[in-house]
Amino acid sequence: MCKKRSKTILPVTVLSNNLNSTNHLDKDNLLFLYKDMLLGRNFEDMCAQMYYRGKMFGFVHLYNGQEAVSTGVIKLLNPEDYVCSTYRDHVHALSKGIDPKYVMAELFGKETGCSKGRGGSMHIFSSKHNFLGGFAFIGEGIPIALGASFQSIYRKEVLSKNISLSVTVCFFGDGTTNNGQFFECLNMAVLWKLPILFVVENNQWAIGMAHHRSTSSPEIYKKAQAFGLPGVEVDGMDVLAVRNVAKKAIARARSGGGPTLIEALTYRFRGHSLADPDELRSRQEKNAWLARDPIKNFKNHILQNQLIDKKDLNKTEIEVKQNIQHAVDFALSSPEPNINELKKYLFVED
Repeated sequence: MCKKRSKTILPVTVLSNNLNSTNHLDKDNLLFLYKDMLLGRNFEDMCAQMYYRGKMFGFVHLYNGQEAVSTGVIKLLNPEDYVCSTYRDHVHALSKGIDPKYVMAELFGKETGCSKGRGGSMHIFSSKHNFLGGFAFIGEGIPIALGASFQSIYRKEVLSKNISLSVTVCFFGDGTTNNGQFFECLNMAVLWKLPILFVVENNQWAIGMAHHRSTSSPEIYKKAQAFGLPGVEVDGMDVLAVRNVAKKAIARARSGGGPTLIEALTYRFRGHSLADPDELRSRQEKNAWLARDPIKNFKNHILQNQLIDKKDLNKTEIEVKQNIQHAVDFALSSPEPNINELKKYLFVED
């Protein structure tokens, strides 16, 4: 029988503390990682403010607490690589390089948004950045990501293009791994040795369903064994642990070695969406995970080991806040979509 996780979902140490490996990263790289995580956190906090002020509508799912996963994986990618997200997609888009002002404008439903105001929170998209979009239904993005990785193999091996393989990273949550698309696409990815990373952001809850209650095999990374690809479990609250695992998986994919399944154990600090009162999770559980805040712990480690001066971190924090305020100002001043162009972008134009 499989070993089930405890009913009170408390954080566990999966790998050794990779924060001790910061000595192989220089100051610029450490600051680069810290700034990206901080951008994601502050952006989401601002989204909450704007939502409750009535500037955003519909469902808005925030990423607070999971920043180490986005930063640890996406910041290793090349511009020509692809990312496919879920309805919790804002921070993935920011890590892929989409300007915060265009993401914020999209959330406001403005014409200047990265999806021209037609997508909103759950459908961030940018062809320029090879960001394949957020998807409202779970598992919906996995076949799309598979197609992106397939075309990379096809262009190189069938069309004989003299290019390096583009890697595709597909993010999804623990609830998705009980759906058919997950198993079907893992099977095809191994058959065709596709350059793709399947990244499970296991934040322990699928809306209001605790992960251990919804699956007969709670350790998702072990499901890779059935299809013959590597499965890795990693501490999703440690940006360097995620980065180390992702770096190996990306190199394997780009060299033609095929796919990898990564299960990042993480936690969302807010409810499922901003409409969720978050009454199902215990205070003990939330406090235990909050104590492992990936941004605060990374900052504390940097300061304690004197890797970066505090004034440089403070300067970065100010720059991030100014950037996000500029994004809000841009969104507020941007025009609404023209009602006469309601059907624009639905079909390919000649």
